Amino acid sequence: MNDPGTAAAVAETADHAAWVRAAARNNAEWCDAVCRAHGLRGDFGDDAWASPRRTPPLYPDAVTLTERLGTSAGAGAAADLLARIDTASPGCSVKDSFACLDLAPAGFEVLFEAQWIHRPVQAPTSVPAFPRPLAHPLEWDVITEPGDLSAWAAAWGAEPGGCGPFRPELLADDATHFLRARPTGTGTGTGTGTNILAGAIATLSGGGELVGLSNVFTAPEAATAGIEPRDTWAGCVSAVTARWPGLPVVGYESGADLEAATANGFRPVGPLRVWWMPYGRMRTMGAQG
Repeated sequence: MNDPGTAAAVAETADHAAWVRAAARNNAEWCDAVCRAHGLRGDFGDDAWASPRRTPPLYPDAVTLTERLGTSAGAGAAADLLARIDTASPGCSVKDSFACLDLAPAGFEVLFEAQWIHRPVQAPTSVPAFPRPLAHPLEWDVITEPGDLSAWAAAWGAEPGGCGPFRPELLADDATHFLRARPTGTGTGTGTGTNILAGAIATLSGGGELVGLSNVFTAPEAATAGIEPRDTWAGCVSAVTARWPGLPVVGYESGADLEAATANGFRPVGPLRVWWMPYGRMRTMGAQG
């Protein structure tokens, strides 16, 4: 007789793996959108998305889409993946979506680790929409005008006068949505977006059946209004579920933002690792056993 506990554990593992694959694909599509906005073309393969030319700052040159690359059978495919990207340029990076690669023999180092997260359509009922009332309530909306993108990027942390890696062309991408939170009563329209206290980027994928959250931020000025990362995630979740009801939400986080996400109905479903090529460290990667 099958052990019910073992069967449940197997089912949970399979469920987590499926959501990791969905989240990795969603993230790869977002990275591809950023690259297209910069005039770069990435390629989707069965095992990974990759850009043959160096990607914009903070964005990986490849995102793996299957755990097969981490097996002995996939060692050659991992080497092939590195051949598809510009490893000779400083700062080349690979998002190892399943934390299963060893790119150290090729000269890479681990830049950071994080957890993929998933919020089911029916999140736990014990998780409130907002963990606590805010002294200064926020209104969430989606920016549509280039003039508002610079204010969003400044709140996100871009250099003054710039938009960081976020080009205005992204506003024309039907799958990409820049979310912002401002104090209630700020108003609407171009030029009214300078008082942004929090924000995020939502990416639709899977034929519009999945929402991916990235670049979730709480501006430094938000602390003076008593707004914490947990409040940002609560408001962001409410905005996403109101705009796209009935859709699951994925992303990846670490540290305080991971804690804030899990406090608002997300669950960790698997680790990821980002590998980075330090300056002058490129070596040839041989087959791994």
